[in-house]
Amino acid sequence: MKQKFRVTGMSCSACSAAVERSVKKVDGVKSVNVSLLTNSMLVEYEGDKQQAIIRAVEEAGYGAFPSDEENRRSESKGEDTFSAQQKAAKTRLIVSFAFWIPLMYLAMHHMLYMWFGLPVPPFMTAAFHGTENGVVFALTQFLLLLPILYVNRGYYRTGFRALAKRAPNMDSLIAVGSSAAVAYGIYAIYRIGWAIGHGNFAVAEQSLSNLYFESAGTILTLITLGKYLEARSKGKTSEAITKLVQLAPKTATVERDGEETEIPVEQVKVGDIVVVRPGQRIPVDGVVTEGISSVDQSTVTGESIPAAKKPGDQVIAATVNGTGFFKFRAEKVGEDTTLAQIIRLMEEAGSSKAPIAKLADRVSGVFVPVVIAIAIVATVGWLLAGQSFEFALSIGISVLVISCPCALGLATPVAIMVGTGRGAADGILIKSGEALEAAQSIKTVVLDKTGTITEGKPRVTDLLPADGVTETELLQIAASLEKSSEHPLAEAIMTYASEKKIDALPVKDFKAEAGRGVSALVDGKRCAAGNLAFMNELGIHPGNAEKRAMKLAEEGKTPLFFAREQTLIGLIAAADVVKPTSRQAIREFEIMGIEVVMLTGDNRQTAEAIRKNLGIGRAIAEVLPQDKAGEIRRIQESGRRTAMIGDGINDAPALAGADVGIAIGAGTDIAIESADIVLMKNDLLDAVEAIRLSRATMRNIKENLFWAFFYNVIGIPIAAGLFYPAFHWTLSPMIAAAAMSFSSVFVVTNALRLRFFRSGRAPSVQNEERREANIQTITDEKGYKEMKKIITINGMMCEHCKMHVEKALNALDGVSAVVDLEGKKAEVVLTADVSDETLKKAVRDAGYEPVSVETKE
Repeated sequence: MKQKFRVTGMSCSACSAAVERSVKKVDGVKSVNVSLLTNSMLVEYEGDKQQAIIRAVEEAGYGAFPSDEENRRSESKGEDTFSAQQKAAKTRLIVSFAFWIPLMYLAMHHMLYMWFGLPVPPFMTAAFHGTENGVVFALTQFLLLLPILYVNRGYYRTGFRALAKRAPNMDSLIAVGSSAAVAYGIYAIYRIGWAIGHGNFAVAEQSLSNLYFESAGTILTLITLGKYLEARSKGKTSEAITKLVQLAPKTATVERDGEETEIPVEQVKVGDIVVVRPGQRIPVDGVVTEGISSVDQSTVTGESIPAAKKPGDQVIAATVNGTGFFKFRAEKVGEDTTLAQIIRLMEEAGSSKAPIAKLADRVSGVFVPVVIAIAIVATVGWLLAGQSFEFALSIGISVLVISCPCALGLATPVAIMVGTGRGAADGILIKSGEALEAAQSIKTVVLDKTGTITEGKPRVTDLLPADGVTETELLQIAASLEKSSEHPLAEAIMTYASEKKIDALPVKDFKAEAGRGVSALVDGKRCAAGNLAFMNELGIHPGNAEKRAMKLAEEGKTPLFFAREQTLIGLIAAADVVKPTSRQAIREFEIMGIEVVMLTGDNRQTAEAIRKNLGIGRAIAEVLPQDKAGEIRRIQESGRRTAMIGDGINDAPALAGADVGIAIGAGTDIAIESADIVLMKNDLLDAVEAIRLSRATMRNIKENLFWAFFYNVIGIPIAAGLFYPAFHWTLSPMIAAAAMSFSSVFVVTNALRLRFFRSGRAPSVQNEERREANIQTITDEKGYKEMKKIITINGMMCEHCKMHVEKALNALDGVSAVVDLEGKKAEVVLTADVSDETLKKAVRDAGYEPVSVETKE
C-alpha cells in the first residue's frame, strides 16, 4: 500500500536524504519519496509498518505522522499546512526584526554616523560610548539578541539533534555558526569586564571591536526572512491543489423516499439520485437521469466550452451547472470521484522525484559534513597562518552559513510541483516526476487510431442514392433496416436519420447475416443492406456502384449497399471521423522533431488512407490488441524513447510498456491507471502541450541546479578566504547569511515562472484553428461550399450571454459560429443552406435581439 506522511523538522536536502535512508531500512518498505518542498513523504510498503516508519523517522532526528491526521489537525485550525508555515515564519520574522534593528543600530551606530550621517542620540553617547562603558555596551547587545535566539530556537533544536545523530543538515550549519558567534561574544563580555577592572583598556578596546552578537542576530534574521519568502513561494506552488480542494461543494441535495434532502457531501451514497439546480456545483460523479443542461467543466478538464448534458451523459464532481435543471445517479463518491483522484495524483506527483533529483540527493548526503570539515580546516589554517582568532572565527562562521544547501534541496521538487500544477490547470495530469522527466526526451509518439486520432464512433459521410431514388427515400429504408441491427455502423445511420428528422418504417421478418448484412420486409417490400459479397449472394448486381464503393474504401470509409426488390437503390458510407485537432497535433509533433506512428487494428487499406490524409510518417495496421505492447518494444529496441497515446482497455499493456504512457481522459479507467499522463480534455493537442511542459520544467530544473551548484562553488572559496591573500576578498557572516537566503529565494522564484507557462499558440488562435478544422471536415464530407455571414446582435452583456448565443447558433445543422462580445456580433460559417431568418430565430430563442445579417465576402 501507499501512504503519505507529514515530516517535521526538515530544512534542507540533507534532511530529506537522512529521512529516506532511515525509512528504507525498515523491512517491508518498497519505496520512499521525501519532498522537502511539501515536508511530506510518500511510502509504499507491505504489511502493518506505519508505526515502524514513524519510529525510523524519529530515530533520524525528525518527526512524522500520517497525512490524514495532518488534514484533521489543519481542518480543526481552519488553515492548510503552507498557511501555517507562512504564519509561523512571519511571526518569527517580525520578532527577529523588532530586536535586530536596535541591535544593529547599537552595534554599528558609529559606522552609520560616518557612512550615512545618521544622528546618535545623546543618551547612547553617555551610556554606551567609550571603553569605560564596554560591559554595558556588550551586555545590551546580548540582551537584544536573546529574543532572536529564542524565536529561532528551532534551528538549534533540529541542528544539534541531527549533528548528534551524525547526519548534519542545514540547521546544523546555522546552529554551529551562530553558536560560535554567540559563545565568542559571551567570552568577550567577560574579557572586557576583566580588562576594565584591571585597567587594561587596550585589551578591552580590542574585544569591543570583535563582538559577534550582531552577526549572530543577522544570520538568524536574514535566514528567517528567506524562510518566510520560501514559505510564501511554497504556498503559491500548491495553489492548484488548494483551488481544487476548495471546488468541492460541502453539501448535496438528494432524493430519498420521494423527498429532497440536503446532506453533507460525505453522506452521498452510490445510487443516490442527486438534484442539481442552475448555478450549483455538482457534488459527486454520476450519470444524468433526467433533465438537460450545459455544464462548465473548465475547473476540472481545462476545457473552456461548456458541455451539453442530457440523460445518459456523465457529470463530474466540482463542475458548475449552467441554466438548466437536472437529476443524476451518483456513481463515484468520496475518494473515488474524478476530483479526488486528480488531487491524489497531483499530491503524489508533487511528492515524487525525477531521476535528475538523485544527483542533488547524492551530493547533499555528503555536502554538509564536507562543509563542516572545510570550515574547521579554514579556521585552523588561518590561525596557523598567523591571523587573529577573531578573523579565523569569522572565516569559519561564513563558510558554515553560506554553504546551507537549501537551494540544492528545493531546485527539483519546487519545479516539479509547479509544473504538474500548471499541467493540471490545463487538464493535463502528470502522475510523477519520473514521467515529467521522461516526456522531455521522447523521440517517437505512437498513436492509437480509434478514439485517439478519431472520434471513436462512426458517422455517415456519404449518401449516394441510385438514379430515380431520393436521399430521403434511401435514408428511410436504411434506417428501417438498421433499427434492429447491432452492427457498429447501424448506430451511425440511425443518428444521421434522427438529425434529418426521418422516421424508420415498421419492418417484418428481420434477418441478420453475421459479417455480411441484414434483410427484412419494409413497407411490404423485401429490402436488404450489407457488403458487396452479401449483394452478390442475393443476386443483386451493383453495376457502377461497385467502383464508387472501392473509391470510398480507399478513402478510409466503409460503404454499405442497400437494395429493394432485387434492385440496388444506393450506397451509404460511414467512417470514424478524424478529430478536428488531430491533424494540427501531428504536424506540431513533427515540428518538435518527434516521429509519429499510427498503430491500429484496422485493415491496411483504411489505415493507409488515414495515414496519407493526416500526413503521418508510418502506420502499423492489423495489429491485435495483445500485440500492441510488442510493437512498442520493437520501436524501443531501435534506440528511440517512445510515448504511447491511447484510450481503450486494449491499449493498457502498450501504455504501461512505453517509456511514457499517455491516456486520453475520456477513455477507460484501466487505460488511465496504466498511463503516466492523462489528458482530461480528450484532445490530442494536449499531448503536444504535455511534452512542451515537460521540456520547460526540465529546463527550469537544470537552471535551478546550475545556480545551486555554481553558487556554492563560488561562495565557499570566497568565504574560506582563498582570495584574501591576493585580493583581500572576504565575506562577513552577515553577508554570507544574506547570500544564502537569496539563493533559496532565487531558486523558488525561478521555478514559479512555470506558473505562467503557455502553449506555443494563443488560445484565440487555437480556437480559430479548431473551428476552421471542423468547418473543413464538414465541407469535405458533405461537399457544400462554405459561406460566411455576420450577425449584429443586441443584448449581450457578459461571457454567459456569448456562450448562450454560440450554443444556439452551433446547434443549427451546417452552422459554425464564433461570437465577438465586444463587437456585439457573431461570425457564422455556413456549410449548408441556412436562411437568414433561421439564424435570427436561433438568436431570439436564446433571448437576444438580432439586428441584421450580412454576407461576408
